[in-house]
Amino acid sequence: DGYAVVASDGPGEYPIITESRAGNDGVDVTVTPGTVAYVTTGGPIPEGADAVVQVEDTELIPSGSIEGKRVRILTQTSKGADIRPVGCDIEKDAVVLKSGERLGAAEIGLLATVGLMIVKVYPSPTIAVLSTGDELVEPTTGYLSRGQIRDSNRAMILAAAAQQKCKVVDLGIVRDDEEKIERILDSAFSAGVDILITSGGVSMGDRDFVKPLLEKRGKVYFHKVRMKPGKPLMFAEIIPESPKDGTENKILAFGLPGNPVSCLVCFHLFVLPTIRLLAGWANPHLPRVHVRLKRSIKTDPVRPEFHRAIIRWEVNDGSGVPGFVAESTGHQMSSRLLSMKSANALLELPASGSVISAGTSVTAIVFSDFSSFSLNKSSVSPELSCATQGGATPEVTADDSRGSEFRVALLTVSDTVASGAGPDRRYSNFCYLLDHSS
Repeated sequence: DGYAVVASDGPGEYPIITESRAGNDGVDVTVTPGTVAYVTTGGPIPEGADAVVQVEDTELIPSGSIEGKRVRILTQTSKGADIRPVGCDIEKDAVVLKSGERLGAAEIGLLATVGLMIVKVYPSPTIAVLSTGDELVEPTTGYLSRGQIRDSNRAMILAAAAQQKCKVVDLGIVRDDEEKIERILDSAFSAGVDILITSGGVSMGDRDFVKPLLEKRGKVYFHKVRMKPGKPLMFAEIIPESPKDGTENKILAFGLPGNPVSCLVCFHLFVLPTIRLLAGWANPHLPRVHVRLKRSIKTDPVRPEFHRAIIRWEVNDGSGVPGFVAESTGHQMSSRLLSMKSANALLELPASGSVISAGTSVTAIVFSDFSSFSLNKSSVSPELSCATQGGATPEVTADDSRGSEFRVALLTVSDTVASGAGPDRRYSNFCYLLDHSS
């Protein structure tokens, strides 16, 4: 807030001739030399004024008359100071958003600014998930018989697909029975799904039926990949015999390995970019960063490895400069899902059979954020840590409210918005952020 002035007037005492708070306030009033107008942040500048002096640089002169308000301007200002010309944020004919750009909080705020409440977007793909295997039972099974394991892959992939805002179809568990698998696959193909994900049944065993069944329905492009983990990975394109809408939409089918770690790694590297591509992302691949190893790692002699690791930013990455460092999550056995639990990246290690020394820089594919990982003391800059030294450590009490639902109230305080003279950009932005923080 402040006072609209004629900049050349300079410091001194001036009468306040009008107030401009929102909408048409002060529309018929002209600020002339020797007069000022009170303006609020975001309010229109009255005619004649060419600068604004912030209220902190003024003193209101006490007066018994309501109409005779005066103010003392304490500083010299310059023409254009604290005034934003109409159109300075978005120029006429400027392109605000282009096709293929992802809608985040800022983009939704821009749409609200220009008054667009509806835009065309790419639909989220529909994904069907099926687990195969005689050994599998539902996670709700209390007692496991000999040779049984609970189906972790299906729950894991359904959750991973839901995190990408996909519509998911749970096809359940099917035993290693060719007729039953074929019947379930046919029902999925006719249901209009975009992506089919199976877990297990894609290796070379005599009861691995998924690959031959998909070959009957479409084209299998590959069924082995030289990588670790995830060698028995299959990809196929399927054309439904009788699509629901009459169009010939291809279904993309991924046969993920049965081992849980292999299954999830292949999802991140192959399925997730496919989901993003179908959803319109211009760059669907996961980001890569350079990291330095905290400890040495032995590489596989035959297959390139995607080593599960925790990466974090440290002030000294071991080379004397700030950077990312990576620490292995331990034993990398493809059945050991614990190696994925705390990981946020996959280290790309070449097939050399040699030992990569600690401190070596390697590439890491980041598949999770850093919000759930605690920082080491070495992760905090000395400039930041010194601000807390010498003061009392604040006491933090944690309320055990896990599982409870939080309600957030949102209030916009604005004369402009309340009068209908401007859009409420805050509402759409905060609703987006709250939705994506839940």
